[in-house]
This record gives sequence, structure tokens and C-alpha cells, in this order.
Amino acid sequence: MTPSDSPINPFETAKQQVDIVADRIHLNGGLREVLKHPKRELTVNFPVRLDDGSFRVFTGYRVQYNMARGPCKGGIRYHPQVTLDEVRALAAWMTWKCAVVNIPYGGAKGGVICDPKAMSQGELERLTRRYATEIAPLIGPEMDIPAPDVYTDSQTMAWIMDSYSMQKGYSVPGVVTGKPISLGGSEGRGEATGRGCSYVIREAAKDAGVRVKGGTVAVQGFGNAGSVTANLLHDEQGATIVAVSDSKGGIYKAEGLNPHSVEEHKRKTGSVVGFPGTKSVSNDEILESKVDILVPAALENQITKRNADKVGAKIVAEAANGPTLPEADTVLFQKKVTVLPDILANAGGVTVSYFEWAQDIQGFFWPLNEVNGRLEQVMVRSYADVHKTAVEHKVHNRTAAYILAIQRVADAIKIRGFYP
Repeated sequence: MTPSDSPINPFETAKQQVDIVADRIHLNGGLREVLKHPKRELTVNFPVRLDDGSFRVFTGYRVQYNMARGPCKGGIRYHPQVTLDEVRALAAWMTWKCAVVNIPYGGAKGGVICDPKAMSQGELERLTRRYATEIAPLIGPEMDIPAPDVYTDSQTMAWIMDSYSMQKGYSVPGVVTGKPISLGGSEGRGEATGRGCSYVIREAAKDAGVRVKGGTVAVQGFGNAGSVTANLLHDEQGATIVAVSDSKGGIYKAEGLNPHSVEEHKRKTGSVVGFPGTKSVSNDEILESKVDILVPAALENQITKRNADKVGAKIVAEAANGPTLPEADTVLFQKKVTVLPDILANAGGVTVSYFEWAQDIQGFFWPLNEVNGRLEQVMVRSYADVHKTAVEHKVHNRTAAYILAIQRVADAIKIRGFYP
């Protein structure tokens, strides 16, 4: 749920972020307009046969935001509240995310309006294959490479890859990333978002004077990104995980939680709620926890003007996309909270997706230590670039990340010129 009094259009937020940076780097009006509009968007309505033999029409989207720096890249989400504006915003953020870590991709995003929790495996497979067929003219290894997102996974990608390959008449592993390893997936892809986030937290903590070892962490959203971040901060950096939450509620334990045990409890029961020895806490209480590090890893629009002044963390590392609204950034900056913006903090996923795509194109695969080593290099360098820009421009990290990213995309557009 959004802790806000009125619905917020995420695409308006995305455009507002572009305007903030465009003013600062003096982008001309034409370029600014290009950067505030998707290049291409497709809406599809398609029937799916349900298990009871009836048919239902589903609506899906694929938005390609910008291709100036390379093929589009972005996930596909299945969720009852998917909207075209949400997909547009996510495609924009993917564009900036790829640019801030300097990988040769543009941004895209896709989504289908559905409730995957209420659908069988067979229904999800038929929905996925039909959706993949509908968007097939827009995707491909040289054009647009989908990946998993909310309520999609490696199995979903396998179905898309197979559906696309059947139409081509030969296997095309590079059409998607986040695939099972047996179909051309990459080692390390499953934990890449959380691992990248943990690297950025480690680097930022040095500059912020925050200790990670022995420091306290709260994680809002104990899905893939949130749980992996918690596990790695706990296992590799010695942090104490004191609070976690999911869509059903949150738990708190001052002495610290073993995130692996919480993960096992969630696997068995469907939620972190009810984990032995913990106190139940609300979503607001998670966000307002007095901790060293807060990891918002749920959905958009969680930290707003209404609750930003109550955020108790010293570092906010956005493992989710768009959890903080622009007006909240100002409040957090004034409070001297170090915000690690989504387009930096959760870019580990798209970085290893890029590695997977590169491996598929070459037909040559890397061992896990090489994947993680390359990921660490990219995330450490990208954090340093953002921090340096923030210091030079005297701005918070989100504006710094957008300055870097938007400048890189704008430079590519200017160098290429406008066709025809």
C-alpha cells in the first residue's frame, strides 16, 4: 500500500525527475522533450484459456523508452495494478539505470494486468506464451531484451524464450535474460540485484561514516532483492538485520534476525509474519525504524513528503524501483540521510543481465566468481561516479545519478543526430 493520501502517477514522477536534471545541466527544449517521451509503446489485449475451459481477455504492455545507447532492456511484471503509466515510468528508470552503470542498453518495461497468485501454473504458461507472441515483433537480442520483474521469474523467461524461438525456427537464448542456467542463463543472476545493492551500501557507508559491521538494518519487502540484500549484509558484512516485512506485514527483533531462517519461514508459511520471537510491526514502522540502513525493496511511492521526516535510517538503499518521491528526497537530503537511488542501488540485476546477454551472444559462459567480480567492479565504479558528481554539484545522490545518466543519454542522441 502507498502511504500517501492520494494516488501518485509514477510517470509524472519520472518526468519531474528529468526536468530537475534538465534545468541543472541546461538541456535544450527539444532534447528535454525527447527524454520525457517513450520512443514506442504497445498495448495488447489477448484471450487466455483458463483451467475450467473458459476464456478471459488480459491486457498487457511493452514500452521501449529510449534506444540511443543500444537495445532496450527491462523486466516484465505480472500484477493486478499494472498501468500503462507505471510501465512508462519503469521504462524511463531502466533507461537511466543502464546509463548510470554505463552498460550499452536503452530502457524498456512490460507488464500484464493479472493476479498471478490466483492463477495455476498452466494458466500462467498460456498467458505468458500468448503475451510473448503478441509482443514478439518488438523484442529480440538486437532490439529489446525482457527480464523478470514482479511476480515473474526464470520459468517465465524460459516460456518467453521458447515461444519466441518457435516462431524463429531456432533457439534464441539472447531474447531474454534471467533464464535458467540450463537454457543459457548466467551464474549469479538470481542474486545480482541484492548483491549489487550490498556492494553499493558497503561503498557508501565509508563516505557516510556508517558502520555496516554491527550496524542495524531494516528491509521493507522480503522478496528476491530484499532477502538477498539482507542475507549478504548479514553473512558477508556482519550487519544485524532487525526488521523485515512483506505484503502481509512486518516483524522486528532488536537482537537481530537470521535472514536465512526468516526466508525458510516465509517459504513454509507464505509470509515473514509470525516468525518466532519477533514483534509485529507495520509498514510505516519499518520505514521509520531507528536503524543504520533502510532497504526499501517493495513497490513504488513508499517514502513521501508525509513520512520522509520520520525516516530514522542514516542510509536508504533503494532495492525497489521508485520507492521515494522527489519531494521526499529534499527532506532526506536536509536530514543528511544518504539515499542510494534505485537507478544505482538496484542496477546489479540489469548489469548481470547484460553479462548474461553477452555470454549468450558469444556462446561462452563465465564462472560465478568472474560474474561477481565483474559486478563488483561495475557497482564500485558507478557508486564512485555518482558520489563524485554529487560532491561537485552539491546535490543529493539521486540528482547526481540522473545528471550522469541523462547526460550520457543526451550525448548519445546528440552525437547520433535526429533521423531523417
